[in-house]
Amino acid sequence: MRALPANAMTIQLHHKIGEPEDCDVLVVGAGPAGSACAQMLARAGADVLLVDRHDFPREKVCGDGLIPDAHHALARLGVLDAVLARARAASHVVCVAPHGRRLEVPASLAVLPRRELDEIVRQAAMAAGARWLAPVRFEAPLVDANGRAAGARLRLADGSERPLRARWTVLATGAAAGPLAAADMCSRRAPSGIALRGYVRNEAMEGRIRQLEVVWHRALRGGYGWIFPCGDGLFNIGTGWLDRPAGGGPAPHLRELFAAFVRVHAPARELMQGGSLNGELKGAPLRCSLEGARVSRPGLLVTGEAAGSTYSFTGEGIGKALETGMLAARAIQRAGDDAAVTARYDAALAALKPRFAAYAQANRINSHPWIADFVLWRGQRDPGIVRRLAAVLDESYSPDRLVTARGLLRMMLPVR
Repeated sequence: MRALPANAMTIQLHHKIGEPEDCDVLVVGAGPAGSACAQMLARAGADVLLVDRHDFPREKVCGDGLIPDAHHALARLGVLDAVLARARAASHVVCVAPHGRRLEVPASLAVLPRRELDEIVRQAAMAAGARWLAPVRFEAPLVDANGRAAGARLRLADGSERPLRARWTVLATGAAAGPLAAADMCSRRAPSGIALRGYVRNEAMEGRIRQLEVVWHRALRGGYGWIFPCGDGLFNIGTGWLDRPAGGGPAPHLRELFAAFVRVHAPARELMQGGSLNGELKGAPLRCSLEGARVSRPGLLVTGEAAGSTYSFTGEGIGKALETGMLAARAIQRAGDDAAVTARYDAALAALKPRFAAYAQANRINSHPWIADFVLWRGQRDPGIVRRLAAVLDESYSPDRLVTARGLLRMMLPVR
């Protein structure tokens, strides 16, 4: 997305001189989506205030993997080189099936802890001209006489409350349901899935695990395990579960799922037994498939994981969080009245829906790990299958085509 120059802004943004608490656009949440949105709008000349409930840098529960869509989005924000200079680069995802089959799938990949990644993207927003305020907590939107969101009530660190007026408010508050409910934008409080991760230092494993490992097993049914190398003997290890039925239902105990992963996957067991855990194992909810929230109302947009920007099946969300944040910025930047802004943003997210739906269908692999066994078995015998899997990673091949009955039958034929 090319940012428009400041003098090309078509929207009448209201900033009252002498009232620094007011702004053109208030962005709540400084993760990838919020910081991307703030940078794009600040580049275009808007007065943007970016706020977060945490001081930065801060920890964030995540697998920390950057796949091609994240690389593309970071490049559009002008920070890819800075990220890659700090990240551990990788050239393959190693897929491991229940019966131990392994298949290396090539891709442009990297691993960088979110504490560092999010700070790079936030600093880029500041460099573009966005203002920063933290720690503050979003309480609720301000609402004018017409029912339009006109800013927010923010709770400051000293416990006081500050009303802050803004022409537009963007909620990029992650998977937590509370801010969405406070803004009357939450259509489902339950998350789509859950994940648990830890950082383990084990220098003896540094030369043995150089690529991103993703593991399916019957003991992890409904999800998967991962080991991602961060460099210098540090590894991100975790498990995710993405099998919550539409009507809800019990989720597995995260620590039991993690213990099962360590039990059934020998490298995970060796990593934990011979290494030291840096900090605690930490869990987090996931919101997937652009579901669970209303994404727009007059004066307010919802973006990033708050809008469900994480892919089901893979649990990957950094790239799409960045992308949806930029789409929110573009909608505000280019449109005139409320109806035009919300229509443009709704249409932009609707255009992404088929892709998210394909990943939701591909989530069958997590529920039925034998599919991974079959796909990897065929991939070991046919390089064309490996090319298809690589194309899934760079989003040029739809993942649902791997798991339908027709797709599985087609895999019995050679791929050209």
